[in-house]
Amino acid sequence: MVIGVRPDDGTAPAPVELSASVVTNMGQARNAILVWSADGVIAVGGSWGTLSEVALALRRGDIPVVVLGGWRVVDARGAPVPGPVHATTPEDAVRLAVGDRPGSAGPGPVGR
Repeated sequence: MVIGVRPDDGTAPAPVELSASVVTNMGQARNAILVWSADGVIAVGGSWGTLSEVALALRRGDIPVVVLGGWRVVDARGAPVPGPVHATTPEDAVRLAVGDRPGSAGPGPVGR
């Protein structure tokens, strides 16, 4: 099942890939709803909304944050900021995000 948490008012058709939609009409503020409803965050790509989801998840601090093909946050010296784990494939991202849960197949993210 795929549930979409939509930032809009729901008047536009939902993507066909969704099994169900939660309409928030909150714009980007819906990112906080996503993060606080998640057991882990896999950020795909590099839009500004994706960066805000990564930041909110890292601020939350008790869930894995995995980045797939997107943002690499660095400090003023160019060193990677600790926190997000980078994956190279979708399968790797899922393994890193949920791999250490009961019934899973392996270890989760390093440094969580």
